[in-house]
Amino acid sequence: MARRDITGAVDFAVLEGFTAGDQAVIEEVLDLFRQQAEIWTPLLDSRSEGWRDAAHSMKGAAAGIGAQTLSRVCGEAEITPDDLAEPVLERVKSALDAALSDVAAYQHEQMLRSLRTPLS
Repeated sequence: MARRDITGAVDFAVLEGFTAGDQAVIEEVLDLFRQQAEIWTPLLDSRSEGWRDAAHSMKGAAAGIGAQTLSRVCGEAEITPDDLAEPVLERVKSALDAALSDVAAYQHEQMLRSLRTPLS
């Protein structure tokens, strides 16, 4: 898994610009996003009382890393009536899966790059 596996679900230029390209900060932000996704995912169920809060939190975090589709779909979920929530939450889950896949590919590429870079 490397850059060739990045689908475009995350525009890493957004995060790289926000962090001034600091790879340590980028890594920390992406690790935090992945950890938060583990918390949010079980809440993305219309039977869960916290699904709307999870969508709201995810919307901001997704925008911060450049996952614009995920952020947009989470915004749609926030305003969806409870009785229509399940289909939009499925779209949120799909967009989250795509973003997490891109994050994994990006982090893998960075790890490989660090192995090739000689230590000073």
